[in-house]
Amino acid sequence: MAPSSSTSKRGFASMDSDRQREIASKGGKSVPAEKRSFSQDRELASEAGRKGGQASGNTRGNQE
Repeated sequence: MAPSSSTSKRGFASMDSDRQREIASKGGKSVPAEKRSFSQDRELASEAGRKGGQASGNTRGNQE
């Protein structure tokens, strides 16, 4: 096991903030707008959001 005082030099979290920002900004640009289904069909996006809200809301009242 590695000593607790050393930190990993690997992974996204260990990169400097400028490099993280550069990589993260590419995520929204990876697919052209015309190929994104929600950008073409607002009703489809609305329906998906509604379904997601219903699915996540089902468990709220059941937790103790």
